Amino acid sequence: MAERKYQVNNNLIGNVKQGRPNLGVDVSVELYRLMQFTLRDALEQEVGCEKTDKIFYNAGMLAGKYFYERYIQKADSLEDFIQKTQLHLKEKGVGVLRIEEINLKDRTVILTVDEDLDCSGLPEIDYETCIYDEGFIAALFQCFTGEEWTAKEIDCWCTGARTCRFEVNGK
Repeated sequence: MAERKYQVNNNLIGNVKQGRPNLGVDVSVELYRLMQFTLRDALEQEVGCEKTDKIFYNAGMLAGKYFYERYIQKADSLEDFIQKTQLHLKEKGVGVLRIEEINLKDRTVILTVDEDLDCSGLPEIDYETCIYDEGFIAALFQCFTGEEWTAKEIDCWCTGARTCRFEVNGK
């Protein structure tokens, strides 16, 4: 395996309040998107769209795992997990999570994220854009259950849905 210089941990997040006493912890959505889409463009030029999608999904998985460990930490029930996730996603400005359907027997969940950080307000295009979010969401469910999950965006702001809808499945 290749050397990893930037394995995600609290040191890479740092003490933002201490380091940015005048600017604070927030940054604009426009600059977040500029970073995300320039990174995506550079990767697509180097490795193509399919490999870039895989990298973004995997990065979302890493972020979701970190997010769970840092903010949710432990959930005593499915309801507790959902409430904590909703609270922290909204508090951090990521989006407004809603559960549309949940079938624990079949291990399927349909959820939406309104005002999604990655795409809400972008122009309509022919494809979903929230691949990073797919990995992020899959990791949250994986951390909560201890089992493998996948997530796939089935509706997106960019395809005219005006919300991002995900199908989440346990394996």
